[in-house]
Amino acid sequence: MTAAAQKSEIYTSWRNNLAVDGYDVVSFHAGKPVKGRERYVTVYKDADWRFDTQANMDLFLMNPDAFVPQYGGYCAWAVAKQKLAPGKADYWHVEDGKLYLNYSKRVKKRWDALRDEFIEQSDRHWPALLNE
Repeated sequence: MTAAAQKSEIYTSWRNNLAVDGYDVVSFHAGKPVKGRERYVTVYKDADWRFDTQANMDLFLMNPDAFVPQYGGYCAWAVAKQKLAPGKADYWHVEDGKLYLNYSKRVKKRWDALRDEFIEQSDRHWPALLNE
């Protein structure tokens, strides 16, 4: 990403405008992530959010910030290191009701080893990192 422009608050692929690769963010909190369906979609913070069911979409709409991944869905470990990288739905963790995504299995293993420390670092860098 170029340093000239502010980055998007929510990570989406350059191929589409889907948050969290089109996964239903409510389903992560239930412990079993599933892809959202095209018929259950809403826009929040300039990104398209898909859901598996109308009920999950309704839950999201009541309080989106309870379900949006931390750091806008960017890789939580990368944010701790003052970088931006895509978060991937396959490498996730919910802690204290917050969804964290990481870039790869290797990165998630690093994240898990010192999670509390990395969360503290990431919280310090976010959201100012979007403007760098």
